[in-house]
Amino acid sequence: MNTYRRLSNIYENSKVIPYDYYSKFVIMSDCHRGSGNYGDNFLKNRNIFFAALNDYYKKGFTYIELGDGDELWENRCMEQIIEVHSNVFELLSKFYKSNRMYMIYGNHDMQKRNKKFLECHYNGYYCGTRKKNFPLFNCIKAYEGIILENEYNSQQRIFLVHGHQGDLINDRLWKVGRFLVRYIWRPLEIWGFNDPTRAAKNYKKKNKIEQKLTTWSKDNNVMLITGHTHRPSFANLDEAMYFNSGSCIHPAAITAIEIECGCISLVKWSIMTKEDNSMYVGKEVLNGPVKLEDYFETICFA
Repeated sequence: MNTYRRLSNIYENSKVIPYDYYSKFVIMSDCHRGSGNYGDNFLKNRNIFFAALNDYYKKGFTYIELGDGDELWENRCMEQIIEVHSNVFELLSKFYKSNRMYMIYGNHDMQKRNKKFLECHYNGYYCGTRKKNFPLFNCIKAYEGIILENEYNSQQRIFLVHGHQGDLINDRLWKVGRFLVRYIWRPLEIWGFNDPTRAAKNYKKKNKIEQKLTTWSKDNNVMLITGHTHRPSFANLDEAMYFNSGSCIHPAAITAIEIECGCISLVKWSIMTKEDNSMYVGKEVLNGPVKLEDYFETICFA
């Protein structure tokens, strides 16, 4: 099944979450949390991610993870990932227990679509240092797609999906892709070879995927937010409503999509320096804020 048909099918069967002017969402993608070894791309930005997420928690945002949160192609042991990044998972658990967290699975954490996998690995973990069990995400469910729907106007919808759908290796043959990454491309990357299965490292593949996603958004007049390619994107009012949250493994920065006060923005979190040379984690707005209504009005008059 091609990308267009896959997206349409997911859209028709996605979980619907109502929103209004006062709703606050932060959408992040492609954390690729690993096991803390040399191949853990998340490790270098973990403190930035934690600081940003802690700020969103204090300000009442709902966190939506847009797929590839955990790197399960390169790593076999989910427990080790949780143990290495326990502070992050405990913070995510606070979002979940406050009913402010939703999880979408991508190609690199496709196992999350399996309810038994989530029950086995995500309910809690044992901390060897503190010698106690910590509950995490009891009865959590991972979705392939989510729709944010204006509770006062059901025509104003925002479709959230990872963006790998329809790709042969990353979707239909994802187990083959996992094998290739785990046993062939991961060792070769140490010697400087790029993994051709990853859209984030293959610009021709990245452009092709984004073109398909943009076409679907334009043809269906639906605001679409994805990840997968790791390339942030923010639509102009006269363009197809395709957005991309980027990733959390950019060099020394993470990017995210914010929805707050009826507006959408693309932001970047990174380590910044004050005049006294002290460092802090700060946020920069890359695009926006733009009123969601302005995009939907463009549809109405198109």
